[in-house]
This record gives sequence, structure tokens and C-alpha cells, in this order.
Amino acid sequence: MTDPALQRAAGLAALAAAATGLLYSISFVLVSRASPSTGGLLSALFLLLGGLLTVLVLVGVYDRRREARPALALLVVVLGAAGGLGAAIHGGFDLANALHPPGSLPSGVPNAVDPRGMLTFGVAGLAVIGLGLLIGGGPGRFAYFAGALLIVIYLARLIILTPTNLAVLLPAALAGFIVNPVFYVWLGLWLLRPSEGAR
Repeated sequence: MTDPALQRAAGLAALAAAATGLLYSISFVLVSRASPSTGGLLSALFLLLGGLLTVLVLVGVYDRRREARPALALLVVVLGAAGGLGAAIHGGFDLANALHPPGSLPSGVPNAVDPRGMLTFGVAGLAVIGLGLLIGGGPGRFAYFAGALLIVIYLARLIILTPTNLAVLLPAALAGFIVNPVFYVWLGLWLLRPSEGAR
């Protein structure tokens, strides 16, 4: 049996994650071109918030699917929580540096906790693919695409490094402006719908 209050909170968190994800993309891709310091500050803040919201979303999915597929539900929530917390840490690190730029740190050094977005994109992508297995149907297939796209972004950031390179920018723009917001809106609406086992 699911917890209706948790389902509602997770559904609202998914809708908020869709908004913060879109705002992150706008800040990272568009605002940072006009004002690098403002874009850096805003994108870090939205990345931190989106990561924390995602953890609540995945706990809601776990609550809804844990009886039908317990091992897979647990794997998805563990990977997703690692990805969400990694994104929050990544955003927190960037936010701290945007508010108080370090003078002695070498530039371009990857974040020690989330190097080149390994958790933010790579592990989160695996969690979203697992989410597709949990949910199934058409939305599940969309989750496979969203998860694979996140993994492509991680690999592009790892190999190419330059965020303005088209091989990095195109999948990131597709994920950030279209795929992830649409997926999280759908997920929020799915979580807000009463489940059969609600108590």
C-alpha cells in the first residue's frame, strides 16, 4: 500500500524538478552567455535544488512500485538518490564558488565528488533507465531515451570537456530544454494520480 501524502509530495516535487531543470538549462546555456557570473550562480542554485527534489521523487516511485518489483525499485531509488545527491553536491560546490570565488584553486579541475557529472548525468541516467523498467509502457520507453541521453551527456563531458562543443551542447540542450522537463511533468502527474494500493 502506498502513502498518499508521500505520493502527493513526490508528484509536486517532480513538477518542481521539471521547472528547476528547465531553469537550470536556461541559466547554464543562455544566461551564462550574457552574464557568466549570474548564469553560474543561477545554474548552480537550480542544480542543487533539482538534485534534492529528485531524491523525493524517486522515494515516491519506490513507494508506488516496491511491492511489484522490490529489488528493481530499491536499485532505482539507490542509484537515483546517488545521482540526485551528486547533483546537489555538484550544485552546492558551484554555488559556493560562485558566491566566493576561490583564488588559489586551479581552474578546470573536476569536482572531486562528481567529476564531470558522473553522478549528475551518468548514475542518474542509469536510474532513469531503471525507472523505465519499473513504470513500463510508453512512458517507460521515454524514460529509456531520457536516461540514455543523460549517459551520453556524461560521456561527452568526460571526453570532450568543452561545454560549448556541439557534441556536448546538443544532447544537453535536448535533455535540458525538452526531454527531462517533459519526463518530470509526466512523472509528477503519474505520482499525483491515486495508485491502486493507496491507504
